[in-house]
Amino acid sequence: MSKFVITTDTTSDLPKEYLEQHHVKVLPLYYNFNGSVYGGKNDLEPKVFYDMMRGGAMPSTMAVNPETARDLFIELLEEGYDILHIAFSSGLSGSCSVAGTAARELCEERPEAKITVIDSLSASLGEGLLVHKAVIMKENGKSMEEIAEWIENNKLNLCHIFTVDDLHHLHRGGRVSKTTAIIGTLINVKPVLHVDNEGHLIPLNNVRGRKKALIALADQMQSRTKGFDGQNDTIFISHGDCLEDAEFVADQIKERFGIQNILINYVSATIGAHSGPGTVALFFMGNPR
Repeated sequence: MSKFVITTDTTSDLPKEYLEQHHVKVLPLYYNFNGSVYGGKNDLEPKVFYDMMRGGAMPSTMAVNPETARDLFIELLEEGYDILHIAFSSGLSGSCSVAGTAARELCEERPEAKITVIDSLSASLGEGLLVHKAVIMKENGKSMEEIAEWIENNKLNLCHIFTVDDLHHLHRGGRVSKTTAIIGTLINVKPVLHVDNEGHLIPLNNVRGRKKALIALADQMQSRTKGFDGQNDTIFISHGDCLEDAEFVADQIKERFGIQNILINYVSATIGAHSGPGTVALFFMGNPR
């Protein structure tokens, strides 16, 4: 069996320590903030990023740079690796297309090269949870082809349930109307959303108040996971600089399901630029989206 490496994007939101421990390589996505470009080795600390947003600064995001994708893939190919790239949802970014183009060009230039690019149709630690599943399978001796097949067959069972604290960020990203954002803010409506089969953000329902919105995340998991107990030994939660709220959701999961292995990390800048501070997202395996 040929040796291979798993790669993904910074939007998978996996902790640096996890990526290093499991030898996962990452394509950086960059963003513009107050006229400066950040990302990769020149990234803002998450708390600084969200504090800048709270102060009124609005970042803009960019897809993966084609040359960056080529450079990473070439480096790994020259080290003798095949590549399994798990990409940010094509419904939210052009990065998957960029990685796919780089992979096809390199495979044409180097007939011995093997690069598989998978559209995760996922975001944040949803993408990260697919990477984690791939990592576990790899470490258990599965081939690149077996892992790619499993992801393609199961990625639509990767549930993303999340809420945001400020509707104006969703309005800016075209997810809700200006009227909805204004009225919803006035009456303290908090939306609960998910990611659909095409990888787009879709509203599920609205609730009154932050605490009810956080509880609704666990409610959604409870209604979607019958028959999936064996696939939810690990749950991922990401947050837009609101750790206490993420921990509240984690406590709900532990109490309801008895699951103790829960990874919590920040929503990265590329996604946080559109969801804003106060986002909390829950990721698990469940009924098809």
